[in-house]
Amino acid sequence: MPAYVDPHIHMVSRTTDDYKRMALAGCVMISEPAFWAGFDRSGPEGFRDYFRQLIGFERQRASLYGIDHQTWLCINAKEAENVALAREVIAMIPEFLGEPGVLGIGEIGLNKNTRNEATVFLDHLDLAARTDELILIHTPHLADKYQGTRMILDMLRGDGRLHPERVCVDHVEEHTIRLALDAGHWVGMTLYPTSKCTPARAADLVEMYGTERIMINSAGDWGHSDPLAVPEFMFEMRSRDHDEKTIRTLVYDNPLSFFGQCHRFRYKPRATVAAEHRLPEPSVG
Repeated sequence: MPAYVDPHIHMVSRTTDDYKRMALAGCVMISEPAFWAGFDRSGPEGFRDYFRQLIGFERQRASLYGIDHQTWLCINAKEAENVALAREVIAMIPEFLGEPGVLGIGEIGLNKNTRNEATVFLDHLDLAARTDELILIHTPHLADKYQGTRMILDMLRGDGRLHPERVCVDHVEEHTIRLALDAGHWVGMTLYPTSKCTPARAADLVEMYGTERIMINSAGDWGHSDPLAVPEFMFEMRSRDHDEKTIRTLVYDNPLSFFGQCHRFRYKPRATVAAEHRLPEPSVG
């Protein structure tokens, strides 16, 4: 069974059965960005507990099904209107950056493209620049997406300390993918039933733009979403007669290449681990 990586999924909102189903479908790794809890948290200590859940419990829960769990830390854009709270949360993030499985700062970005959201986004960028971390970007939904993406790219360009290839602009669609790729960033296409891409639309975009610096994810969360969306995309690509090498590049090689820029990132494929623990062959004769 071909292996795949889901580079953006919120497993705190999913059941343990979802981990099992993903493992059976070939998932070997996920990365889980910090995001909205379904309600606004009342203070910074709620985020401290959340970060501990991501780097501890979720990593252990994933390992029970042979899935490697990576994570990203931030205060999400939906809670960024409270700048004072956001700055308290951002100040605690360095405590966790040295933990195994932490890839960087994310998913940061904009929600309604407000002044306060932009202020908090710039504070996150400053932290990432000072600590040399990878960045995962959330772009807004639907009507706010194009303007918000332009604002985000302008702010990224405005910080000369940041390297474009160390930033992934996620949730791109037909009207935003070229903007992010032309700026030198990685991009994520999110297979979300209502507000983002479908497997067919994502396959169309691959046929237009190729495979370089492109990743595919489910962004499975509290809402109507599918933790097996990446295998659905793989099925769509096969139905169009794309070869396995192309599919593997998008759903396995590319995420590992992007994550590999993090100095803490460590991953041994299952075959390598199995080979290291294989019993010696019995002698014959």
